[in-house]
Amino acid sequence: MIRFHPSTEQLTQYAQGTLSPAESIMVSAHCDMCTRCRKIVHEATESLATQVFDFPSQTVVFDECLGAMLADITQLPAASGVGIGGQVETRPSAEEIELDGKVFTIPRTLQVLAGKTGNWSGLVGKLWQAPVDLGYSGAANFIYMAKGGSVPEHTHRGVEYTLVLDGEFGDGLHHYRTGDFIKMDGEHTHAPQTSYHSGCLVFSVLDQPLHFTSGIARLLNPFSHLFFK
Repeated sequence: MIRFHPSTEQLTQYAQGTLSPAESIMVSAHCDMCTRCRKIVHEATESLATQVFDFPSQTVVFDECLGAMLADITQLPAASGVGIGGQVETRPSAEEIELDGKVFTIPRTLQVLAGKTGNWSGLVGKLWQAPVDLGYSGAANFIYMAKGGSVPEHTHRGVEYTLVLDGEFGDGLHHYRTGDFIKMDGEHTHAPQTSYHSGCLVFSVLDQPLHFTSGIARLLNPFSHLFFK
């Protein structure tokens, strides 16, 4: 069951088209997975359409709005990459990511990013990362955390949005499951880790590098650059 959602204000702004491109992608992908938030966006869109066109039956088609919003930063073709352990792995389709012997289905919004996704690379702590080029400043990544994997304790210089695509993880603040939408900023310090049997796959967007709080993590300075290129 999804417990963490975008705020009502974010969902309304998404319907209005006033969110940043990165935030719009994250909210849209969450709505792909969440009937509750999808309903809120649909109702907000109908309300806005009524105000603009001055009759209640006018509804903006969601698929067309989403396509127009993402058209300038995304492409549809599928891509292949280097899998965990250096083995070449192919994506069975744009709807799926295959790695570590597992196949993960991704939300419709993120399927159009297949052609923008780079190769998978291993990080410390049983982590793997595939960067996504959204065409503007900041960093977007698919991140896979295998069972027993963890990220060193850190806080944020800017804002980080994370969507749990499959699996579960905890960070000392909460426990997150598939579909959860997470916003972190400088007010939060956490250390994500998972003991879930199949690990955890997330999609993450941040606008500033992470700030690692532990001494060991600060010595591993290249680690942070792997999350922000």
